[in-house]
Amino acid sequence: MSDSLERYQEFTGLSIDRPDEGLLRIVIDTPGKLNAVDATKHANLADVWPVVSRDPDTNVVLVHGAGGAFSAGGDMAMIDDIMADPRYRAEVFREARDLVYNMINCSKPIVSAIEKVAVGAGLATALMADISVCGRSARIIDGHTKLGVAAGDHAAIIWPLLCGMAKAKYYLMTCESLTGEEAERIGLVSMAVDDDAVIDTAMEVAARLNAGSAQAIQWTKLTLNNWLRMAGPAFDASVALEMLGFAGPDPVEGVAAIREKRAPRF
Repeated sequence: MSDSLERYQEFTGLSIDRPDEGLLRIVIDTPGKLNAVDATKHANLADVWPVVSRDPDTNVVLVHGAGGAFSAGGDMAMIDDIMADPRYRAEVFREARDLVYNMINCSKPIVSAIEKVAVGAGLATALMADISVCGRSARIIDGHTKLGVAAGDHAAIIWPLLCGMAKAKYYLMTCESLTGEEAERIGLVSMAVDDDAVIDTAMEVAARLNAGSAQAIQWTKLTLNNWLRMAGPAFDASVALEMLGFAGPDPVEGVAAIREKRAPRF
């Protein structure tokens, strides 16, 4: 590991490298599970951003999933633990808030490359990025209400700003999936491109930011993200209600329905 990456050695759940000077790449990699986010990855995705923000060798970050998919969201074992253990539920509450606020407060611009599917905690990382590049046929799903809990994670703080309240309510309440093409049309992602061009396009955007004035770009992010900071109380309430929901009966049925591949009976 090079000296410029030593600061990231504690984040064992993520693959982190530097493909070019000034560019940091963070990859979610869970082979065979569409890059599902387990407990270690969830904690790492929450805690890595302050380190990035203080990294003098990084001007811009590219985040994507391995193997042609972004992330299928939290894995079932992690959700089981959230339901069963109040202490762990409180820790996930902290991590969920930190993931969003730390990405907002990270001084470096973040570019996400969304391929195939983005759900749950993976979707939070994808959409909290400053610029999101999505495959036209990629599927974006906020599955919280289908699971039986309130739409927490990131949705309340950013969906209404990105795509408007009417669309946010529709997709967050119904859990209907969006293609990347539709997500671009309603403003949920920055751009949709051909599926085989997602990574290359995101790299081009990251390179363009990397070549720009770091101070000007960082201060532009800082000012624009004050719109998100003003939505902080709504976001805090959403995550708290999501965690409260995990203590009730509906998520038990929601998880069972997912495992049994059937419609839930709440």
